[in-house]
Amino acid sequence: MKFIDLFAGLGGFHKALHELGHECVFASELDPVLRETYKINWGKDININGDIRKIVKDNIDSIPDHDILCAGFPCQPFSKAGKQLGREDERGTLFDEIIKVLEKKTPQYFILENVRFIAKHNNEETWKAMKAEFQRLGYTVDHRDYSPHDFGIPQHRQRIFIVGSLNGLDHFSFDKVDKSKKAVVELEKFIETNPTNAKKLPKANQDCIKLWQELIDCLPKETKIPGFPIWGMEFGATYPFEETYPHLLSQEELAKYKGNFGCSLKGMTKDEQLTNLPSYARVEDEFPDWKQRYIKQSRKFYKDNKENIEFVVREIEKLSSQSWQKLEWNVGEGKRKINNYILQFRASGIRVKKTDFFPSLVCTNTQIPIIGWEKRYITTAEGLKLQSLTGLKLPANDNAAFKALGNAVNSKIVKLIATQLLIEKKLNGVATQHQQSLSISKRYEPAR
Repeated sequence: MKFIDLFAGLGGFHKALHELGHECVFASELDPVLRETYKINWGKDININGDIRKIVKDNIDSIPDHDILCAGFPCQPFSKAGKQLGREDERGTLFDEIIKVLEKKTPQYFILENVRFIAKHNNEETWKAMKAEFQRLGYTVDHRDYSPHDFGIPQHRQRIFIVGSLNGLDHFSFDKVDKSKKAVVELEKFIETNPTNAKKLPKANQDCIKLWQELIDCLPKETKIPGFPIWGMEFGATYPFEETYPHLLSQEELAKYKGNFGCSLKGMTKDEQLTNLPSYARVEDEFPDWKQRYIKQSRKFYKDNKENIEFVVREIEKLSSQSWQKLEWNVGEGKRKINNYILQFRASGIRVKKTDFFPSLVCTNTQIPIIGWEKRYITTAEGLKLQSLTGLKLPANDNAAFKALGNAVNSKIVKLIATQLLIEKKLNGVATQHQQSLSISKRYEPAR
């Protein structure tokens, strides 16, 4: 069958479908660096284009006829990590370009990928509108959420996969895909041994980890490390955050309280007072319940343990970033050694998590997972494994490479879905040409 690859990125859809014996006849990718990378991976003669909006508007007939439309359309408008503007965001309207191509070219199938929140966005109204558009064009639609760790790949990355068919989906069930799930994830098989190109964790980050480790070591063994985010700025702080909050108070009223790490707000201007509060406390709206809860919990933790941890707290206070002054211990009763785990330096704090799987690769290089016991970031080769894209070339720049990996679709999951979706029935006991090609096709390897 022939397929097109929209918002192609590195070509996760391409890899999956080509390995199943299908032919890519058209691709589009806005990023010029990724377009060149796509050609390197899939052949210089590949028909890859730029902005799909311009193509659909000016020359939709240039898109060849095809049997399968694939698209991992931009997820930021629907992501919980963003502003969740959905189709109010210009990128959210790119879904409309998919509809225009489906309406013009009527491929038999489509496979789409996005963040799973899209099905819940705007009280499910966004998904209802999308589904109505598919049905208007005659497609039977189904969807299911999957993460690579469901299939033995150690990355937690929940995504929604949407399939559609003009001939119904009686032959297809996500339950068949589920049969490939694995209960055990072997993380060690996805980690390179002494990689020469690994980026070491900078000394400043390592020193930050040492400080938090000192704090943990100072706690009595019977004291449980909190599972809630520990916000160091709240150690000694007394500013109000419930019935009233800093922006509602005058300079004179705020002067009665203490800010970051117990800093007195007396004798400061209002702007100086706000500067000496945690960044999340400078908002002009009331604090949400979850934020109030974390503030209360962090203050109580400090009060209960002050005599044991005070000298380390004074050093944590000197850290250059407020995000480094926060710790998220997500390993429960595990061994109390930070470097035994997988780490991330996030805006929300230093996240410490179990070694069952890596956190989701994202399109920013500031959250690249860290292998704590090796004091290094994961390599691009390891990133390719986590996205089932081993064998592909990446942009030479590490930042661009991890951005591409963060935006990529996991090829293995696509392949499992496509294997079930694209099964063709026998006609009078004779396999279709596509089935025959599958029986003799070899595993496809990307162009070198």
